[in-house]
Amino acid sequence: MTGTPGAREDILALSGYKAGAQIADTIRLNANEAPQSGSSDTIPAALNRYPEVHPMRLRRRMAELFGAPAENTLVTRGSSEAIDVLIRAWCRAYSDSLITTPPTFDMYRVYANIQGAQIIEVPLAADNDFQLDADAVIRSCTPDTKLIFICSPNNPTGTLVPESDIMTILAARRRQSLVVVDEAYIEFADRESIARKVPDYDNLVVLRTLSKAHALAGARCGAAIASEEIIAILGRVLPPYSFPTPVIESVMAALADDRMAASRAAVTEIIRQRARMGEALSSLPCVAWVWPSQSNFLLVRFHDLAIVQEQLLARNILIRDISAGPGLAKCARITIGAVEENDALLEALAAIEGVAQ
Repeated sequence: MTGTPGAREDILALSGYKAGAQIADTIRLNANEAPQSGSSDTIPAALNRYPEVHPMRLRRRMAELFGAPAENTLVTRGSSEAIDVLIRAWCRAYSDSLITTPPTFDMYRVYANIQGAQIIEVPLAADNDFQLDADAVIRSCTPDTKLIFICSPNNPTGTLVPESDIMTILAARRRQSLVVVDEAYIEFADRESIARKVPDYDNLVVLRTLSKAHALAGARCGAAIASEEIIAILGRVLPPYSFPTPVIESVMAALADDRMAASRAAVTEIIRQRARMGEALSSLPCVAWVWPSQSNFLLVRFHDLAIVQEQLLARNILIRDISAGPGLAKCARITIGAVEENDALLEALAAIEGVAQ
């Protein structure tokens, strides 16, 4: 390798799955496929053929969307699959460690536990709007720390990590750790993606997704953006044919140029609603605190979360109880919905009595 923090030796030696050639307009007798299509006319591509081993058309379109070269982009089933393959490729079971900054996206912990990787937690500063301490992250690293996960904007706090802090960590851990910046919510922030820094840092990995801003959570489609070397290693770990043909076709249609304006308008409306909801929630008696957010949700502390949840459920309204997380007592994460959904929530919360301090 050329200075990139080392993946597992057994992964570097891994010979990836060799799929049968996929060449258009040929008689394909090399992949044990049925000769006839069993699909209906509702999708343009026949389902008797395996999909691409790795969806190259989709890879090029997502790379264009995220402003990265195709060779630096790997399509994954949601950004969560990228987290999984990163941990499996870089962390030896019961030997290597990774860093998380709780409260944060819980799948970092879940995949680390599955792999048997040690988790080093560097908590965010709850008394300072859950800001990250870059120096504490660096000090907490050990010689076996292979990955540092930074969620920005962070889930569930909505906090945006200053780019200068990420640069500091990248520089300090060069040739030692990959710094994985999870940007699932970056479209809702007032900053551009840090993926533009990938050419400058061979230990930077950026995760993106179509689930949030592009309203494609059901398609399970995300991407990892990194050096060609890292992308090649991750590609060895991903299973072949993992993207079903209907998913590829549906996502390609959803990412057509004429659909992008609608996506941008939807993001703009969510940001506008986020500001409105933050102000309105702050004025309610049952609400103790609302944190500023750079995401499509708000972190809210209630005086009595149990009563709030009970009353909302009676009106068929669900919010996410995250009170078990560090620094999150009595807190819930509230996604910004459509105008009528937001109004229904505000009306329900305004009707709750006897929970203010």
